[in-house]
Amino acid sequence: MAAIFQGIGATTALSSINSLDSKRFRLSSHRLLSGGKGSFFVVRSDGRSKPGPNPRGRRPEQLITNAVATKADSSAASTTSKPGHELLLFEALREGLEEEMDRDPCVCVIGEDVGHYGGSYKVTKGLATKYGDLRVLDTPIAENSFTGMAIGAAMTGLRPIVEGMNMGFLLLAFNQISNNCGMLHYTSGGQFKIPVVIRGPGGVGRQLGAEHSQRLESYFQSIPGIQMVACSTPYNAKGLMKAAIRSENPVILFEHVLLYNLKERIPDEDYVLNLEEAEMVRPGEHITILTYSRMRYHVMQAAKTLVNKGYDPEVIDIRSLKPFDLYTIGNSVKKTHRVLIVEECMRTGGIGASLTAAISENFHDYLDAPIVCLSSQDVPTPYAGTLEDWTVVQPAQIVAAVQQLCQ
Repeated sequence: MAAIFQGIGATTALSSINSLDSKRFRLSSHRLLSGGKGSFFVVRSDGRSKPGPNPRGRRPEQLITNAVATKADSSAASTTSKPGHELLLFEALREGLEEEMDRDPCVCVIGEDVGHYGGSYKVTKGLATKYGDLRVLDTPIAENSFTGMAIGAAMTGLRPIVEGMNMGFLLLAFNQISNNCGMLHYTSGGQFKIPVVIRGPGGVGRQLGAEHSQRLESYFQSIPGIQMVACSTPYNAKGLMKAAIRSENPVILFEHVLLYNLKERIPDEDYVLNLEEAEMVRPGEHITILTYSRMRYHVMQAAKTLVNKGYDPEVIDIRSLKPFDLYTIGNSVKKTHRVLIVEECMRTGGIGASLTAAISENFHDYLDAPIVCLSSQDVPTPYAGTLEDWTVVQPAQIVAAVQQLCQ
């Protein structure tokens, strides 16, 4: 394996390892998403729904599925008339990865079945044919070994992307991620940088069983020196992928297994997102709802029902799980004075618990009600579909929590 990476180093010796064109590193604002439109959900940040007609005739428990609480449906042009191109989320990840591999010969991919098979969810499909087996390296089933090899490659100047076939498997590499990936820059006195990206599918799927339904955000959040982001749309998946690859810090990119087939139109021009910036999904006045990843869509389903009931929720996709964008979150809290956190992570020691602590420490005086956090239950995810649904936050629970907080 060492010889393989020496070969990669030889092929990249003619280019400057640490050269980054700052002009091309454009931190595009999350506001660019306001024009995007997806096949499953439409999320616009430039408008919000006004309360509809008198909702008393609607049953309290009724939810409008696949709905978004904005006025985009009546005012936006059709998807086909918008500039850009449509991609599924896994295709957007691949496009971002491919653009960075074209841009920087130091970027390489390593993991199980990432080569000619194309990855377990086809994020790396076709890359081995284009870039060769040295830059898209298939590995044995040995997470601790190939993660450590990628960290060593990053120390020499390469920019590896480690794909975990399932994020739960990366628990086998926890020693490398915690003791080496996050700490080597500090323990070497700044002599080494670790520009490595660790990415892969996770979250509760559809009857994948307990061991394949892990949410590892809570496991990794306490490791010093590591950034964590979670994508939720094709637009931010590509932008966060590119930003993570260009970062000089180790970054863990969480992808949800149920969002890979989400479709959206994204810009044709190059863009890179800020790794530390939250996204305002829906402006509102009555309550701040903080969420990320798959739960973004459960929240937006609930938001439609809430609007019909006369509530005006503000929805923020925090995206950056470490560090939190306390500027965006704080401004929202100062406006609404109420906070609901919705996550798929476990309740005990999860992202919601850390976010609750951060808000309480920084914005306690602006709160008119206790912070409420809706999380998955602290149980192994059942295989049975009905039981699986019971362990994860559902839109009806979000509606009930908002009504209680806004009384």
